[in-house]
Amino acid sequence: MKNNSTYLGTVQDVSGTTIRVTMVNDSLSGLTYVDGEGYKIGQIGSFVKIPIGYNYLFGIITQIGASAVPENQVTIQPYGNRWMTIQLVGEGQKTGEFQRGISQYPTINDEVHLVSEQDLKQIYGQPDKPYFVNVGHIAGAESIPALIDVNKLITRHSAVVGTTGSGKSTTVASLLNALSDSDKYPSSRILVFDIHGEYGKALNDRAHIFKVNADKSEGSTEKELFIPFWALNFEELIDISFGKFNNEKDQNVILERILQEKLKSITNYPKAGIEIDSLNVDSPIPFSLNHLWYDLYTQTLGKFYPDKDDNPLAYEIDAEGIEIIGNPITATPPIFKKINTNMQIPVILTTQFQFKVTT
Repeated sequence: MKNNSTYLGTVQDVSGTTIRVTMVNDSLSGLTYVDGEGYKIGQIGSFVKIPIGYNYLFGIITQIGASAVPENQVTIQPYGNRWMTIQLVGEGQKTGEFQRGISQYPTINDEVHLVSEQDLKQIYGQPDKPYFVNVGHIAGAESIPALIDVNKLITRHSAVVGTTGSGKSTTVASLLNALSDSDKYPSSRILVFDIHGEYGKALNDRAHIFKVNADKSEGSTEKELFIPFWALNFEELIDISFGKFNNEKDQNVILERILQEKLKSITNYPKAGIEIDSLNVDSPIPFSLNHLWYDLYTQTLGKFYPDKDDNPLAYEIDAEGIEIIGNPITATPPIFKKINTNMQIPVILTTQFQFKVTT
């Protein structure tokens, strides 16, 4: 039975999720009242509902007027302005929650009704659920909050788009402010790459701000940004540590050594979520660059006693008779004996590989 206050018209054409509706004559006044609230009829972007048994199909008005008339009806419709084009977006039981997607479709002469504020609460109103955050109110009803599902927001690719000045930065700041609420989400951790410095002031009371050339004046909370070398990928680390190699063989040697150091690190100090099987040279695993340098220096420039098994490295001796083995922590290189072919036990130079090492 028709509810005259919400009744808009009937379905006359169905093409997938796109339907066309003829409006009743008395709906052309442009305004109707439901439960004391005024609603504009046929406004682009507004919701409509189609009762199908115990369910409602929900759609959004995308076109209205003469251009919404089906092509095969243009010549025989004297009142072309009485048509609407609607895009179906979801469905729900009359007493249940709204769900996206369509499992059934309307038929010819099914009634189309205006969606009231009470119906919009069925679609949007879920304020009691802790995994929804409030980012404002919906355009069709200021009393209904616009909520975003946190689980879907952070587990999928999301984007906030709009024209200049439409409020993108404000919306993102609101999201960050809501998600960083330590009472609601005590385990939340958010990393923001604020290239243009838009969010520092808005989140200053709950964020740690790291910046290159940070403001160190009195009262500033900015901290200097330091990136650990082990967080760089292989090419970046090579560029700043070794420079260009003369051949690919030397580069592969360094790659294997870095991988060995990271494997040693993760074996001695396991980290949750990191498996040895998935480890590669670009994995951000801490390791000692000093020890890597020391080992490479030793194997590149070291002198060896060929007939000495326990400690074949031929170190120079200091004034106290102690071998000058250097120190990787302080980046102090070892000093090796000079080659002397007149010695009974000659000292020879290793020839495993040669490349330039800079410190």
